[in-house]
Amino acid sequence: MDSDLRRSPRYPFYASAEITELQTKTGLTARTSELSRHGCYMDMMNPFPLATKVKIRITHQDENFEATGTVVYAQPNIGMGVSFEVAQPKDDATIEKWLEALKAKQE
Repeated sequence: MDSDLRRSPRYPFYASAEITELQTKTGLTARTSELSRHGCYMDMMNPFPLATKVKIRITHQDENFEATGTVVYAQPNIGMGVSFEVAQPKDDATIEKWLEALKAKQE
């Protein structure tokens, strides 16, 4: 995906994640490699297909972020990009905290 089309900057971010496909309730584990305010990239061997609706839970330093989202980019045997759609206010606060720390590291 062209970085000029992104709504917010992405930062390198490594954390464990659980992804559940909403229709079949199929669950997988993965690792994030990038994070932005509006989505993330997940390293995984068997990504869900493009446009799959998912629930994602990212765990980093004993904190969790949960949201529903959609697979917007999938590369077999490599990973997938997920666009976040709905998160609770506490989850919004968690991701903002993570992103502020990532931004500060780059400055």
